[in-house]
Amino acid sequence: MRVGSFVLAAQFPGQGQGEALHRAVRSAEVAEEAGLDAVWLAEHHFVPYGTCPSAVTLAALLLGRTRRIHVGTAVSVLPTVHPVALGEQAALLHLTSGGRFSLGVGRGGPWVDLEVFGSGLDAYEKGFPESLDLLLKWLREPRVESAGERFAFREVAVVPRPQEALGGQGESGPEVVVACTSPSSVRLAAQRGLPMLLGMHVGDVEKAEMVALWNRHARASGHTPEEIATAAHVSAGVAQIADRRLEAAEMLQKAMPGWLKQGLDAHVTVDGRKRAMRDPLAYTELLCGLHPVGTPQVCADRLAATSERTGITRFALLVEGSGDLTATEENVRRLGAEVLPQLG
Repeated sequence: MRVGSFVLAAQFPGQGQGEALHRAVRSAEVAEEAGLDAVWLAEHHFVPYGTCPSAVTLAALLLGRTRRIHVGTAVSVLPTVHPVALGEQAALLHLTSGGRFSLGVGRGGPWVDLEVFGSGLDAYEKGFPESLDLLLKWLREPRVESAGERFAFREVAVVPRPQEALGGQGESGPEVVVACTSPSSVRLAAQRGLPMLLGMHVGDVEKAEMVALWNRHARASGHTPEEIATAAHVSAGVAQIADRRLEAAEMLQKAMPGWLKQGLDAHVTVDGRKRAMRDPLAYTELLCGLHPVGTPQVCADRLAATSERTGITRFALLVEGSGDLTATEENVRRLGAEVLPQLG
């Protein structure tokens, strides 16, 4: 089992954006010190829900500051970027970090981002498969051309090639993970043999169903039993460790609703459609019930149970739910020192 942190760089009420980003960077540095497997970085625009607008840029910083831990995006939003530009950045980070970078991608939402970056609503509603396929082609082939609806260009050389590792080992490019929230995204990931990142808003039953659906589509697409069995899906969640279970839940219930309210309310749709946002307190209580929140033993048992029920062995856990830097660092250290040893 591999346990990592999920970093939103969340801006809690009364905090500045620089404070949120500093906590994000420190939590990642402490995650390496604590023995966690990975740090997964979220990406958002124009909202205090998350103050990191470029997950690949923050990943580059953290890869430079660390030596062992893997760093991934969770996720880079494909409809708002050119897949070739993202592919070049991913290849660069893969090569210069010694293979410690993972590229998580997703469709995002129908937000005003699509207007600001000029991609338009079609990029969100229809364009994700084309963008994903062009990105994968860029990461796998030495020369690429495109004749798609959104992207059309003559053949060009891929520089740098992810496979051009020092020593001429010919290793593969960076791992690509797809955020999946619907049957269509599960099917898309399965057809291409890409592992899924499953959100923290769903529980074990729904995640198990999505894994089973992925397996069926992967088999139908001709992927081998070994490829299906070894697919390294990632389960996102929340982790808060305390000496008493109630203490851990109360810490999140005190801090997270304020952040969720100001963060979720700030989202603006590109076309004026109404979006029903979750009730912040009810959502916090849901997360506390679904994920490892409590004593170290409770947290270890919760992670083991999720793995057993879903078959997922990788976790990306939000550790900054207290909103406090000192508490976040302690949370990460306890996750490494008191929970990981129980997981084997």
